[in-house]
Amino acid sequence: MTSLIDRDALFPAEPGVRSTARALYETVAGLPIISPHGHTDPRWYALDEPFPDPARLLIVPDHYIFRMLFSQGVALEDLGVARPDEGPVEADGRRIWKLFAENYHLFRGTPTRLWMDYVLSSLFGANEPLSAATADRTYDRIAERLGEPAYRPRALFERFNIEVIATTEGALDDLRWHKVIRESGWKGRVVTAYRPDAVTDPDFEGFSTNLDRLGEITGEDTGSWSGYLAAHRKRRAYFKSFGATSSDHGHPTADTANLGDGEAASLFDRVRTGKADAGERRLFRGQMLTEMARMSLDDGLVLQIHPGSWRNHSPSIMARHGRDMGFDIPTRTDYVAALKPLLDAVGLERELTVVLFTLDESAYSRELAPLAGVYPALRLGPAWWFHDSPEGMRRFRELTTETAGFYNTVGFNDDTRAFPSIPARHDIARRVDCAFLARLVAEHRLREEEAFELATELAYTLAKKAYRL
Repeated sequence: MTSLIDRDALFPAEPGVRSTARALYETVAGLPIISPHGHTDPRWYALDEPFPDPARLLIVPDHYIFRMLFSQGVALEDLGVARPDEGPVEADGRRIWKLFAENYHLFRGTPTRLWMDYVLSSLFGANEPLSAATADRTYDRIAERLGEPAYRPRALFERFNIEVIATTEGALDDLRWHKVIRESGWKGRVVTAYRPDAVTDPDFEGFSTNLDRLGEITGEDTGSWSGYLAAHRKRRAYFKSFGATSSDHGHPTADTANLGDGEAASLFDRVRTGKADAGERRLFRGQMLTEMARMSLDDGLVLQIHPGSWRNHSPSIMARHGRDMGFDIPTRTDYVAALKPLLDAVGLERELTVVLFTLDESAYSRELAPLAGVYPALRLGPAWWFHDSPEGMRRFRELTTETAGFYNTVGFNDDTRAFPSIPARHDIARRVDCAFLARLVAEHRLREEEAFELATELAYTLAKKAYRL
């Protein structure tokens, strides 16, 4: 039985260029994985317990999968997706898996199909194309493997050749699982990242209560502007003590602000007491990006900005299933005007690193590449979320390299909750980048020896350097 992944997958069709791409890829395929931003659960590495059944590992937590199935009329409850009200959902993993297999054709041509075929074939040795007819055999094969010690989280971490992985925790998280990892003596490097949205976004549910909790945790007066900022500094230091090298900010827009101390304190008072209107809440989010950038100058955390998603677009799904249920939709995003207050304040600082992401590809060549191509503090994050695909990765290189070059980018990060797919995602990124480099060599725009240097930079070195890992 042959592998589901062809050895020349994603390489150019023209034989000579394909040969160069293959040669480049062979030098980076085995490099360690640097995963500087993601959402895997630190509990997995802390407890090192067997993963649950195949459905709960590969389907139930993956919004890429269930959003596609939902769009074709499959209920989230039938896929085992939990409800905050503890309403009934399917609990039989085999039934969930069979429903997925029966609808696997819906993923043809999508990156999800590539990732899943890679996981089934390379990780579990299931080389039959998934379908209704093969569903039970594939399920049984995976379930059997998951019972083996070699398929526990720490063993897979080592098998995947992960050098370091960053999880992402909210500002109010006690990092208990990171403590367990540290105290266990295991050598795998799992660090955290500071995600303060719940206490920087006035539209986040429970914002006022969250600020109260922030004050309790830090012993600071989060009823005052100065105390609120001091609380953030303490939390950032706490996260750094567990290996954090970055903060992460998921804002609706890329807006920043640079208010004077008095204005900022007055705005905070209005936000804190619930009197701020929509414009003032937006202004506050922007001010906090600039404040976080200033704090990064002090403590060295890399600032990541993930803007441009209309999150939880369906209020019905939000009410029924909660956040992050596949209903986050990209929006048009301005960067040139939006980032100017932050850049006026700290954009020329060479010791600061601000990594910009986008869901608006039209901004790559028009705004993002020119900005990162001149401001020392700025770097471009890789193709993200909806564009974390072969075509999205190619477009990213095509639209940014001419203006920003390669060295104002930060390599690849997988940004995923789907732990088994991490090697697949990095492998696909390495293949796409090698194909892009091979084309430049074929067009005599890059010397071959330079392409081999760049292949390693893009696969490994740039991410390690940018995220200070």
